[in-house]
Amino acid sequence: MQHHELQSEDKILFFKKEYISEFVYGGIDGSITTFAVVAGAEGASLGISVVIILGLANLIADGFSMSVGNFISTKASRDNFDRHKAREYWEVDNLGATEKEEIRVIYEAKGFKGELLNQVVEVITSDKDVWVDTMMKEELEMTKDDKTPVKTASVTFFSFVLVGSIPLLAYIFAGLDSGIAGAELFLYSSILTGIALTIVGALKSLVTERNMLVGIAETLLLGGLAASLAYFVGDVLEQVFM
Repeated sequence: MQHHELQSEDKILFFKKEYISEFVYGGIDGSITTFAVVAGAEGASLGISVVIILGLANLIADGFSMSVGNFISTKASRDNFDRHKAREYWEVDNLGATEKEEIRVIYEAKGFKGELLNQVVEVITSDKDVWVDTMMKEELEMTKDDKTPVKTASVTFFSFVLVGSIPLLAYIFAGLDSGIAGAELFLYSSILTGIALTIVGALKSLVTERNMLVGIAETLLLGGLAASLAYFVGDVLEQVFM
């Protein structure tokens, strides 16, 4: 029972909490980007098949690009941490006296004095791993992110494609002869996108620890601005080139 509770506390909607940020920002980017494509195509009065093709192509290409960027960024951060940690180990092994004095200075600045300060320094420097970890946190202000590059990239891509496909659903169903009128497609797409952004905006508030209504409003506003701009550009281009 206790194990199950611990698992549920570490997860939100089947995702570990530490990966929620990737899911949120992948979902926001995916839905806004795809809806902007839909709005631009609607502004240019393109056909249903063109909207679907452009939307899906954009969905896969942009989702892959975003996940690759996430992978590279996360890996670079972890590599940088490991490089600095290796250097700290070398300094502890070869410049022990200097590193020990740095520990003393750090904890003296925190208010430790006299015998208590000596005890703290001795305890920390008696264990090389604790010593290095302390230097990483206190001197370099660096902590290692437990999230792996592969998992962050995978969650980002999954979220981008999953949430980003929502604006296309009305057009896909219309393409399957569902009987939805052409004039209604953009309205349905807008409603579906609004629902998706509302859910993702609520999740974003959990990540940023901000007011949920503010998070939802910001997300909807960004989506609306991107769609309006895309629709305007599509409309202008249609008048100029078509």
